[in-house]
Amino acid sequence: MGKVVSLNISDKRGTEKKQVVSVNAIEGFGIEGDAHAGDWDKQVSLLSIEALDKVPIDKIEEVEKGGFTENITVSGISLHEQNVGSLVRIGEAIIKILHIGKEEYKEYGRPYIVSREGRFGIVIKGGKINIGDSVEIISEDTFL
Repeated sequence: MGKVVSLNISDKRGTEKKQVVSVNAIEGFGIEGDAHAGDWDKQVSLLSIEALDKVPIDKIEEVEKGGFTENITVSGISLHEQNVGSLVRIGEAIIKILHIGKEEYKEYGRPYIVSREGRFGIVIKGGKINIGDSVEIISEDTFL
């Protein structure tokens, strides 16, 4: 089982997100107060700290110093478990992963790794998420 290490929102797309201690995930909408929320397939972004292992040595300092560009940063969940179609219980909420990475890779800062290894999806069960909450991959049977 993993845990939430950071929660981040921004009120404008394309800007770094500010860290907050808790968020409200709204079913079918995304993270309350975040510019990416809405009726589409990338309502929420998720990045596992473990993805930093995939950053080339010449980019790691830049990536680590960059501001947050993902909504939820987690640790302790294997990237191999976070596949398209996976359900992730984070605090009270459940996120369904629909995309891995973005169509176009970014070459600078934290977006470098988020654009390659970030998970993007929708909120299928709303609820509160706090820093320190547990994170786990669940089966559809568990959710239903």
